[in-house]
Amino acid sequence: MLLLIMERKEIISLNINTGSYNSAISEIIDLAKKRISSYVCFSNVHMIIEGHKNPEFKKLVNNSTFSFPDGMPLVFAFKALYGMKQDRIAGIDFMMDALKECKKKQLSIFLFGSTTLVLEALSKNISKTFPNLIIAGKLSPPFKEFSSSENELFIQTINNSGANMVFVSLGCPKQEMWMAKHYDKIKAPLLGVGAAFEIHAKLIKRAPVWMQKTGLEWLYRFIQEPGRLWKRYMVTNSLFVFLLIKEIIAVKFKFKK
Repeated sequence: MLLLIMERKEIISLNINTGSYNSAISEIIDLAKKRISSYVCFSNVHMIIEGHKNPEFKKLVNNSTFSFPDGMPLVFAFKALYGMKQDRIAGIDFMMDALKECKKKQLSIFLFGSTTLVLEALSKNISKTFPNLIIAGKLSPPFKEFSSSENELFIQTINNSGANMVFVSLGCPKQEMWMAKHYDKIKAPLLGVGAAFEIHAKLIKRAPVWMQKTGLEWLYRFIQEPGRLWKRYMVTNSLFVFLLIKEIIAVKFKFKK
């Protein structure tokens, strides 16, 4: 397999792939065509901090086939730490462009995660936006820790569908942990896209483009669900800024971490 995106650079705790958005799409479509067992993480501030606190989570993200920079704060971090311009490769955008390429190349997809309501709305919108795109299957697992027998059934169902690409929406860190543990038994790339299911099902509104580009998409999400997201964004974002400043100082003055 020819890798267009080879280099990874460390942002606080995670090693993030560098490269253009378009080359990332090409890589994943290549994996999908060949139905290569693999898993893709879309890393954001939440995941960076999760990796900082949890060595096991850090390891599984760093061992992923690809870990793309999902959030604008990571794009800013690339500039601050390495002086490089890096494309944002957000799971929400990536999902739609991957679907577009799958339709063009007649590749089928599988939707795994979220609720039955979300999956029904999502598959309806996908079929409307991309007529004739093959949705090989969809599965809403129970909202609990999966048993061994349940995981075996999920894997069998996905493989039997013949899907070329699997979108996974179980929430962080559950989806990353599930992909890392089971990807080698599934004959297709797994993409952990999180809230992309709800957004593309049109059950949650996405932030305006100006907020996306200025790194304020988190604020829009927080306003929508303050009770659930206050800790993730208030505490996590503050810690990220603190750790990033430490990294910048260390790089600038060549201090040891």
